[in-house]
Amino acid sequence: MPSDAVLYQAAALCLTYPDDDFRARLPLLREAAPQLREFTDHAAVTPAHELAAHYVQVFDFKNRHSLYLSWWRDGDTRRRGMSLVRFKEVYRAHGLEFSGEELPDFLPAVLEFAARTGDTGLLTEHRAALEELRHRLTDFGTPYACVLDAVCATLPTVYTGLRR
Repeated sequence: MPSDAVLYQAAALCLTYPDDDFRARLPLLREAAPQLREFTDHAAVTPAHELAAHYVQVFDFKNRHSLYLSWWRDGDTRRRGMSLVRFKEVYRAHGLEFSGEELPDFLPAVLEFAARTGDTGLLTEHRAALEELRHRLTDFGTPYACVLDAVCATLPTVYTGLRR
């Protein structure tokens, strides 16, 4: 298990829709992943309906803040289908079968995979997408940016920047 496993698992939870289970886990997340305190502190004092509305505003209206990593490289093209297959193949190589409601390139799923297996290859391979998402979230002024800050800080610094 990598030294950043707890951070990856906590970041995965922070980047999913903030339901009642998320709110119940906030104290644990705050203690387990101090790198995410800016976000967890914000989430703890923000009313549930406001936090949920903000999540939808940030992640659900446009691809500008897409949490689907292959979208950053492939867009909505046929090529993306092969990228999604590759994510599933990586999961299978570690004895895991992807069965989530989301697509296999959904960032929280990739973070959970890295936490469980120690394999950060998918995160590193999509470092440029993570950096672009981080930049856009920062420009948007959302506390979700600090979650990406923490994740990106764990990865190698060399990447090829994207501009969409």
